[in-house]
Amino acid sequence: MNSLVRLAPFTSEEATRQWLNQLAETAIAAVHPDSLLTAQLPEKPPGRTVVVGAGKAAAAMARALELAWEKRARESGEEVDLTGVVVTRYQHGAACRYIDVLEASHPMPDALGEQAAKRMLDEVKGLGEDDQVIALISGGGSALMTLPADGISLADKQALNKALLRCGAPIREINTVRRHLSAIKGGRLATAAHPAQVVTLLISDVPGDVPSLIASGPTLPDNTTSLDALAILNRHEIEVPEHVKRHLMADHRAPQTWNQGFARDKSTILARARDALKAAQLSAEESGLEVRVLGDDLEGEARDLGIAQGRMACKLQSEITRPLLVLSGGETSVTVRGNGRGGRNVEYLLGLFDTLKGCDGIYAIAIDTDGIDGSEDNAGALIGPECWQRAKALTLSAQDYLARNDAYSFFDALDDLVVTGPTRTNVNDFRAILILPNPS
Repeated sequence: MNSLVRLAPFTSEEATRQWLNQLAETAIAAVHPDSLLTAQLPEKPPGRTVVVGAGKAAAAMARALELAWEKRARESGEEVDLTGVVVTRYQHGAACRYIDVLEASHPMPDALGEQAAKRMLDEVKGLGEDDQVIALISGGGSALMTLPADGISLADKQALNKALLRCGAPIREINTVRRHLSAIKGGRLATAAHPAQVVTLLISDVPGDVPSLIASGPTLPDNTTSLDALAILNRHEIEVPEHVKRHLMADHRAPQTWNQGFARDKSTILARARDALKAAQLSAEESGLEVRVLGDDLEGEARDLGIAQGRMACKLQSEITRPLLVLSGGETSVTVRGNGRGGRNVEYLLGLFDTLKGCDGIYAIAIDTDGIDGSEDNAGALIGPECWQRAKALTLSAQDYLARNDAYSFFDALDDLVVTGPTRTNVNDFRAILILPNPS
């Protein structure tokens, strides 16, 4: 992989596309659980070790933990004493010997996610001070681990989740609402496990990498209130059933009162977006490219970011004398106005594509590092200057496809989708724009 990256063969469209694809693979490999768990393995406690977890990387994290735990047991001559359960997205599972791996729906929660959450609470019930809970938490866990609070139904949570996704609310706001309608998020899973020590290992998919925001923080203190959740719903003009509103109005616990008993707990972020960007940067610099990193926490409307970065790329091309790679990460959002197929990465690329209008010598790839962009089968897409002529030949209008949020269909028609399958990690979006000097 890296040997091809070092060659930087920009002599043809095919070679340039291959280089960008492998650059994305390098970024994903740097944040995969297989290479992360051993160095952060917690000490074996006097009592039991119970594993719980949720997220798109949860199964791979569980498998990596088992392998590291087995290796330590062999070296010490002890038995492997792990038990537990994790939940991940459908088709994101991994084979485990000691930890049960369940699968549920994402991004729309379902009954299997509710059952998984109940299993986790049962697993940690009745533990003592000598016991330890290892929580394996990654992006996507908030939807996958759904257990409504008393008086709230799964249908209530599904309806509000759908409304928040469609209005383009940022993930920070979506998860604030989820926490205050949940019986397991916002530290409640850790509270159920106490007085056992809870060790949380995280793969971050949230801009800013705040641990309590990852998967709605089931094992970490929550600094928001139910009134914050209600304000978010009001700001986005989302209709809230009266019983849900009453629940939020009645829950006036101050964070400093609710967040008791976490003094012995520990948390560590194993990987984040900047780790993926750094791996890509180092590979590109080995090729002799100049690299600029715009940030690992970019948010906002996906198409608007694509338009802005398209304009930036055109300007930069007029200034450079050698190839330049522009990297960025984060999590954009999409305000759904049409009924097309798409995800935030292909919508970003379609905005970029329409701005570049076939500008010679500029290529771009944008993928979700979990391998699934939105709810389709692609991770994202890859564009180059020749895409413009192919789109014209097929009479494809980028504006028309943007108007109905149908970026998936646009790039599918061009055969430019990037399909990786589930990667079993998740640090959100990876975007790379390769700008070659203008021959003129």
